[in-house]
Amino acid sequence: MRTIFSTLTVICIMMFLASCQKVSQKEDVTSKPNVIIVITDDQGYGDMGNTGNKIIQTPAIDNFSTQAINLTNYHVSTTCAPTRGAMMTGRNPNRNGVWHTIKGASMLNGDELAMPEVFRQNGYSTGMFGKWHLGDNHPFRPHDKGFDVAFYHGGGGVGQTPDYWNNDYFDDTYFRNGVPEKQEGYCTDVWFSEAIQFIEDNKDKPFFTYLSLNAPHGPYNVPDEYYNKYAEEKNLLETQKRFYGMITNIDDNFKVLLAKLDELKIADNTIVIFTSDNGTAAGYKQNKKTKKYYGYNAGMRGTKASHYDGGHRVPFIIRWPNGKLTGGKHLNELIAHVDLLPTLTQFAGIDFKPKKEMDGVDVSTYLQKEEKPKDRMLVVDTQRIPWPRKGKQSCVMQGDWRLIDGKALYNISEDPGQTKDLAAQYPERVAKMDAFYNTWWDGMIKETKYSIINLGVDSVDVLTCHDAHTPLGVNPPWNQGLIRAGKPMEPAKILVNFTKEGTYKFDLSRWPEESGLALGASIEDAYPATKATNARVSGKAIQFKTAHLKVGEKVYSVEVDNTLPSATIETKLTKGDTELTAWFTTVDGTETNAFYIYVEGKTETI
Repeated sequence: MRTIFSTLTVICIMMFLASCQKVSQKEDVTSKPNVIIVITDDQGYGDMGNTGNKIIQTPAIDNFSTQAINLTNYHVSTTCAPTRGAMMTGRNPNRNGVWHTIKGASMLNGDELAMPEVFRQNGYSTGMFGKWHLGDNHPFRPHDKGFDVAFYHGGGGVGQTPDYWNNDYFDDTYFRNGVPEKQEGYCTDVWFSEAIQFIEDNKDKPFFTYLSLNAPHGPYNVPDEYYNKYAEEKNLLETQKRFYGMITNIDDNFKVLLAKLDELKIADNTIVIFTSDNGTAAGYKQNKKTKKYYGYNAGMRGTKASHYDGGHRVPFIIRWPNGKLTGGKHLNELIAHVDLLPTLTQFAGIDFKPKKEMDGVDVSTYLQKEEKPKDRMLVVDTQRIPWPRKGKQSCVMQGDWRLIDGKALYNISEDPGQTKDLAAQYPERVAKMDAFYNTWWDGMIKETKYSIINLGVDSVDVLTCHDAHTPLGVNPPWNQGLIRAGKPMEPAKILVNFTKEGTYKFDLSRWPEESGLALGASIEDAYPATKATNARVSGKAIQFKTAHLKVGEKVYSVEVDNTLPSATIETKLTKGDTELTAWFTTVDGTETNAFYIYVEGKTETI
């Protein structure tokens, strides 16, 4: 009998311990902080009330800053896609394939490990909403790079060439994990609504939410109620009134997001970040006639695309009550977008071991305990050319010091406008910072490579001229207004990888498939009858004679019927990387690139 009782006792104890272990494991999982990153597009450091702007209305963001930690020396890249790529990988954009916004250099290299992949591998539900701008094809799309749910527009903005045809911020069609889906409402409202739904659906487990907005990027389409908030403001230019309205709309949505976290009782264990992707695009501008400046830039020199601080110093506000990131403090040490991945994984208790050289470092201790991080240097540059060029618009940063173009030295704590060149007074500092740049460049450029689009993965893959490798000084038609204008584009290659051997069908067109337009359609046909647009352009119908496709060194050509939506070329191809160029010859002998190319695998081997 004693043996039976002893056995039962042991079993009960083991069951109790097992249940405790399960509870402990559950607590470990649920204690992981949720992460929400809200990143706006083209909103500068001075485009908020809490940074000193006396006109703009951002009460929710201003109040949030009093509850959080504010970084006053936080830096990103000087344009949007490079910032997003660096944030996702912890690596400088010249390393990861995203040093431009078009021209085949805005696609995240396929072998880069992205932030959502790291979080998903460690038990997080992952969702992104809004602007991806790191590739519209395999293997770069957001749902290829670690997001369970991805709801986004195409290209770098609503209305750009890879986006769904005729999108204009209102009642648009966006892509849910690659599938078009019609929506009602203003784009920013849609992105926030979708993100909030994702948060509600995943409130009982750790989630990573990337709310990446296309606003306040141009075109400056905004609901009337938000434009009217600034319509009578005499100290703003007309574009700025719309720009400010877009930011106030973001602020209203941000307030709803924060209220939802409170309602769900998850605010204390949710890391919320509010930031931007580059310096202001429209918040500080000059009237060309009067030469008077309008808006506010926090006393900085430069705006979007500048390598001076006004081009890359942006707001960064982070709140996490359970992690003691509260109180409205301002921290002034140098921090950058490349630091997010190593820092957030540390906060989440993720054992992140990068396989490639990182430019970012873990600054979690500084944020939580204000222990000054190790002194270091960082590089920001503005490339926006087919291949990175050493010294082009370079800025080396060390604390408050800035070395511009390897020559001019500024201290932004004493001279935020960067007007006093101190290079002659500190030649040793100049030499040291320039030596760092040279060493950094030599290591970085060894990693630099173009991204290659995979074909034969989906039943139909869509290529656009947005990603064509045009020469220096020549941009492809990167938005739908330019597509409508129909200006001939010099034929340019796209780098592709045929993933399987087989027969492929290529449909070459001036227009996207969803437009329903024939090749020879007029410019009037290319505008919706009932939809207003700010992108009206002049243009004319084009009559094509011959369509051409070059794969590798082989060229295929067919005659064109301008009453059809596309010209079709079909051929058998081998597996592997190659260059693809698709173009037309018009009836007057002009050559122009195909703006859209639909690639379909035709055989069972595909």
